[in-house]
Amino acid sequence: MTQTSEAAAVARQPSKPGRGSRIRVHRAWFVAAVTFVTIIGAAAFRSVPGLLIDPLHDEFDWSRGTIGAAVSVNLALYGLTAPFAAALMDRFGIRRVVAVALTVIALGSGLTVWMTAAWQLMLCWGLLVGLGSGSMALAFAATVTNRWFTERRGLVSGILTAASASGQLIFLPLLSWIVERHDWRPAAVTVALAALAVVPFVWLLLRDHPADVGQKPYGATEFVPKPAPVPGAARRAVAVLFSAARTGPFWLLAGTFAICGASTNGLIQTHFVPAAHDHGMPLTTAASLLAVIGVFDVVGTIASGWFTDRFEARRLLAVYYSLRGVSLLFLPLLLVTPSVQPPMIFFIVFYGLDWVATVPPTLALCREQYGEDSAIVFGWVLASHQVGAALVAFLGGVARDTFGSYDVMWYASGALCAVAALMALVIRRRGVGVEAVV
Repeated sequence: MTQTSEAAAVARQPSKPGRGSRIRVHRAWFVAAVTFVTIIGAAAFRSVPGLLIDPLHDEFDWSRGTIGAAVSVNLALYGLTAPFAAALMDRFGIRRVVAVALTVIALGSGLTVWMTAAWQLMLCWGLLVGLGSGSMALAFAATVTNRWFTERRGLVSGILTAASASGQLIFLPLLSWIVERHDWRPAAVTVALAALAVVPFVWLLLRDHPADVGQKPYGATEFVPKPAPVPGAARRAVAVLFSAARTGPFWLLAGTFAICGASTNGLIQTHFVPAAHDHGMPLTTAASLLAVIGVFDVVGTIASGWFTDRFEARRLLAVYYSLRGVSLLFLPLLLVTPSVQPPMIFFIVFYGLDWVATVPPTLALCREQYGEDSAIVFGWVLASHQVGAALVAFLGGVARDTFGSYDVMWYASGALCAVAALMALVIRRRGVGVEAVV
């Protein structure tokens, strides 16, 4: 009997805990915990772009459009790498891909301290950090969720999505303080060290599949053998894209998620701090407000995962996008004073609850529509999210250079969120599989 067969036989045996025996926590929750910590440690690089726009503009006299272009390359690669990363995880395993990705992030962030030209910012922060971050983006959370859980998937995806916001909560105040007191270079080094510090946790504690430890996925009734490595990762990612692109739900999901990225990572995460600073708000205060968004994002995203297990995902998305659009339309009225007034606090709480609450229902719709290929399809949907974010990160800098404020971006993004709400309602429900567009 092979080792896999023995593990399967053990896993099929019913467990009858005797009197006084302790209830054992399923290994899937430990894997989810390690994934959560990993995403938190890697979230430092997500906190920096908005903090660097003004310091780099002041030191190198680069336009905000130029700096925004580097951020847009980072955001675009973050998304475009994700589907290939999901396929690479199927080929080489989660641990190897994530460990290499964290190392690339550390290298790119660390090299920025010696840059003297804008193309070096594009190379280090745009290319290297973009590739590294994309290799362990939300496709990482989707792969872990799909492999280790058959129940509570909405809740787990919500928790893992919230990890990025938790990292933002931890790092934003710290990095903004470092930038104000010690310049931007020590902040870049902090990002590099944070990424490197997580690598040992990934390598020693993360496991690729429940079969590696002789267990069933959480909630599964039968043992699931570990699938053989899938060769041709790039070819598979492209094949899944072409198959999904023949269906209507894919384009609706990609379109709504592009607007999601435009109205979050591209707009608020990149430009909220410099926009508030334009009106006299101190850098650390603005960064702290952005961190508070991260606090309520944790609550909102976990709650969204809970809702996704119980309510129709399409309707949840329509509600989330509608509320986000309304909040963005009011933001220009709140950014007129340097002090933090109660209406601004209300916006921060309201917007924070909605920040990435869209992820669990979007992931659930991908799983419903595309089954076993859902992680890769979600990677491509995430790519559209980041393309939208990249476009607005660049256009936001250009708008600031052209009009002297960001107001036009707030209004345009609010209108786009209304479009996304309507698109979400158009998605038709169906079972697992791929339905071609007629």
